[in-house]
Amino acid sequence: MNDLAIAWPDIAAAQQRLAGVAHRTPVLSSRTADERTGARVFFKCENLQRMGAFKFRGAYNALARFTPEQRRAGVIAFSSGNHAQAIALAAKLLDMPSVIVMPHDSPPAKLAATRGYQAGRTDSEVVLYDRYTEDREAIGRRLAAERGMTLIPPYDHPDVMAGQGTAAAELLAETGPLDLLLVCVGGGGLIAGCAVAAAHLSPGTRVVGIEPEAGNDTQQSLARGEIVHIPTPRTIADGAQTQHSGQLTFPVIQRLVERIETVSDEQLVRTMRFFAERMKLVVEPTGCLAAAALLEGVVPARGQRVGVVVSGGNVDLARYAALLSGGPAAAG
Repeated sequence: MNDLAIAWPDIAAAQQRLAGVAHRTPVLSSRTADERTGARVFFKCENLQRMGAFKFRGAYNALARFTPEQRRAGVIAFSSGNHAQAIALAAKLLDMPSVIVMPHDSPPAKLAATRGYQAGRTDSEVVLYDRYTEDREAIGRRLAAERGMTLIPPYDHPDVMAGQGTAAAELLAETGPLDLLLVCVGGGGLIAGCAVAAAHLSPGTRVVGIEPEAGNDTQQSLARGEIVHIPTPRTIADGAQTQHSGQLTFPVIQRLVERIETVSDEQLVRTMRFFAERMKLVVEPTGCLAAAALLEGVVPARGQRVGVVVSGGNVDLARYAALLSGGPAAAG
């Protein structure tokens, strides 16, 4: 794997940087999930991570490697919400300025949390854009050049990928070897890091990625053997509304991920309800992608030991309630 963007030593180094800073999130089980799937299921609950999602791992790992000059100038990032919060919190902990480019229709809870982490700093701000008509990557590059800040993308960066891989490293350290590891896919940072960790710690583990039906760009990319670009997908899984895999993440996915499957928004809602009713966990739609594939039978796993990364829990409570109740707001 020497030709890939990251290798196991990068994840091991990230674990050291994150020790005592990131939460070692719990690995939970559910008798109901086991009975429904016929598998032994282990949920890695990154919805209980700092700022509510796995993104903190990659963000902090990346910012912790900044030079003194980079720290003084600060960081810029673009994100639909979780990477935004992660960068804002990591920048706060490391005492550096942050500028976050976010869609104007970001979940209110994610927008408020990002601004909250920046509170008290006159050198930090949120810049809003229209995700359907404007290019967040172009905005980020322009602002970085204008302000001399370092751009940390949400997934296509070696330090971000390595940080995300620590989630699978922790899971496997607790469970031992797994037959199957299910991971949500947006731009591919999480699954790339997790796949590298699994290849080192549990070589027999098959890694399968899960995307929303409306945003299956990585599935299409694997089928064509090259990165496919799609319009911004319309799905309740706002953390997976990416238009393409990363230049660094895609080769890892090609090499180490068995395949990509998809689930519908309806399946995500049913899985949100499962987590709320059966496990007493608040999980955002994107965070349900991997679990939905298992619980809905998209990925059969009878007789197997299965790891499921529950990627995040940042969801606006009014929206959450509407989705679970099937009320009028759920159709938005």
